[in-house]
Amino acid sequence: MAIHIPRRSALGFLGGAAASLCRPGSVLAAEDAREWAAFKARFLSPDGRVIDTGNANQSHSEGQGWGLALAEHHDDRAAFHRILDWTRRNLRREADFLHSWRWQPDKQPAIQDSNNATDGDLFIAGALLRGGRRWSDPALTEEGTAVARDVLRLLVRRAGGRLVLLPGARGFERGDHVVLNPSYYAYPMIAVLAEAVPDPAWLRVAGDGLHLLRAARFGRWRLSPDWVAVSRLDGRVTPAQGWPARFSYDAVRVPLWLAWAGLSEEAAVEGPLGFWSDTKFAEIPAWADLSNDSVSPYPAGRGVAEIGRFAAGQRGQRWARSVSEGGAAGRDYYDTALALLARMGAAERVRGT
Repeated sequence: MAIHIPRRSALGFLGGAAASLCRPGSVLAAEDAREWAAFKARFLSPDGRVIDTGNANQSHSEGQGWGLALAEHHDDRAAFHRILDWTRRNLRREADFLHSWRWQPDKQPAIQDSNNATDGDLFIAGALLRGGRRWSDPALTEEGTAVARDVLRLLVRRAGGRLVLLPGARGFERGDHVVLNPSYYAYPMIAVLAEAVPDPAWLRVAGDGLHLLRAARFGRWRLSPDWVAVSRLDGRVTPAQGWPARFSYDAVRVPLWLAWAGLSEEAAVEGPLGFWSDTKFAEIPAWADLSNDSVSPYPAGRGVAEIGRFAAGQRGQRWARSVSEGGAAGRDYYDTALALLARMGAAERVRGT
């Protein structure tokens, strides 16, 4: 079945994005270097564990993957290998090259569930491949390639006539539908993996993923929920049962990945920008309930504002929204990481133009 991606071809996206994302960068601004140093000081343990301070000091494959990607972006090989060593020792699964999704410091064993999280594996693989290229290290390239192959082998399924990317190897395939997380379609890293492991399935996953994002838009502002169900029979997309029908902490990443990949004209970017820019709200809400259009009683963090600024800039739009600054010491891992990733995406889009 042919895949139609308006404004640029899927093949062009995968090839062009991979080439620009893997290219070594120029000297970073002093402010970026300071923010990376502050992130390491607050959230990176001496042995390489990225600590989720907003979630009982747990660690996740997501955080380890983001830490690896940020370390490579900042040409910080020492931090990269600290993070990688901890990730290998503590999260690598025995039967494949994927990674357990959560490590809990107050549990014995620390890993209670060996299931993976696909977004974490995409970032881990992408960072390994980028690091292999930046530092001319074939061992990193080989390891990243192995993870990429297992993403294709274990996490891609067919539903409703399309290829979908499961959020994890277990637990998301139901009798008549599959459960997906739109924010796990990390397009910048998919591009890197597709270059390392050429396979037509990447093109289908990328194109069908965009179809999913166009269909997964609900409520007043036409936003994606954090979790969706896709019918096996006809591909119909609905908010998934068992999760709040909210555009929330996961879904805010959808416009980031699209803008970073050069797909900022997609409706899944336009919707969040419209919501975040709605002058009805004095501050950007942290979430919207897509079943009744209610919003959170508290504001989003700086990370969301940085995503909005980046995505709006990619669309040539003026961005005038801000969030209350509670001081760096009050910001948790997730908010801080989102802000750094948005700055990383913006820097790489400039380099790629």
